[in-house]
Amino acid sequence: MANSYRVDERGVLNNFAIEPKMYVDDTEKAGFTPYAELLNGRLAMIGFVSLLITEAATGHGLIWLLGNL
Repeated sequence: MANSYRVDERGVLNNFAIEPKMYVDDTEKAGFTPYAELLNGRLAMIGFVSLLITEAATGHGLIWLLGNL
């Protein structure tokens, strides 16, 4: 894509947006797929480490924190 504009056969400038090429990704990203399980595990690890950091910073556990919201 050298130019971001088009000129028709009469020499008239056509400066409308050029549509991108469409494609279909055949890999499944929903349900019990390896991708979903990997993402779920990573998010669980982030949540667990965040809980440990919060508990170390405040000196109280999760139940105390939720009770005092």
